[in-house]
Amino acid sequence: MASRAERSLVRPDGSVIIPPTAAGDVLRALVRDLTARVRADGGEVTPGIRRLLYALHTAAQHAEPPAVAHGSDAGTAPPGPVTVEVAVDEAAELLECTPEYVRRLARRGTLTARRIGARTWAIDRAALANYRHGRTAA
Repeated sequence: MASRAERSLVRPDGSVIIPPTAAGDVLRALVRDLTARVRADGGEVTPGIRRLLYALHTAAQHAEPPAVAHGSDAGTAPPGPVTVEVAVDEAAELLECTPEYVRRLARRGTLTARRIGARTWAIDRAALANYRHGRTAA
């Protein structure tokens, strides 16, 4: 049977509330799994999943830094920064260009991206926003 704390995270409609302090961990786990699935079958992430990833990223950005641990995990380094990546097709739509042009930008290093497959790239969302607005990375 679920505890009172667990029940407080479930809304009456069945949706689950993810606290900002847990959003980064949930986001990293989802990205790790989705990356493996995309590598395995070359599929794309659905728009609904992309919206969920963006929401988790936003929540993680608003999370308070974790308190210093005094238990068994004392001294454990905090997790690295959370990055959100988009597929080439979505990047092309946002830039109003072709997917091949986005791939060319990624190959040149103009956009921060990582190769997932032969023709599949994951484009860093922040780098894409900077490129769209004419800003360069610091």
